Amino acid sequence: MAPHHLPFYLAPGSGVDPLMVVMGIFLIGVVFWVGTLYWKLHSLPERMAHKSQKLQFEFVAVLGLISLFTHMHVFWVAGLLLALIDLPDFGTPMRSIADSVERIADGQPTEPKSSMPEDGTPRPDDQGGSPPEEKSRVMKEKERSHV
Repeated sequence: MAPHHLPFYLAPGSGVDPLMVVMGIFLIGVVFWVGTLYWKLHSLPERMAHKSQKLQFEFVAVLGLISLFTHMHVFWVAGLLLALIDLPDFGTPMRSIADSVERIADGQPTEPKSSMPEDGTPRPDDQGGSPPEEKSRVMKEKERSHV
């Protein structure tokens, strides 16, 4: 026979422990909350690098996956540092240079198409009056002779 005024943390005689049920629900909630916090912290470098260049974002994402699967924090720190550093854009100027060099190598004339009058007669300041196809062929032959 138990006394009538038992403390709340002791289980009654019915076998149900309300404090254990509350603590079990609290423990499950805390585990989910800590897991969510871990995933948000783990994806922090990727979210930071999302607004940067595509190549930099891909490097940070790969470093994050490597750190997730190997449990080596050095990869996560490297990804975080790479996400914090804003790398200069070398691709756009290099692509422009490559396009310009390709255009020069093809021998495309840089003068506007309106240099020839509408009636098809060459202008007096035109050199020779040969058709553009012949000029480009001559330019390509000169290029080959220099190579």
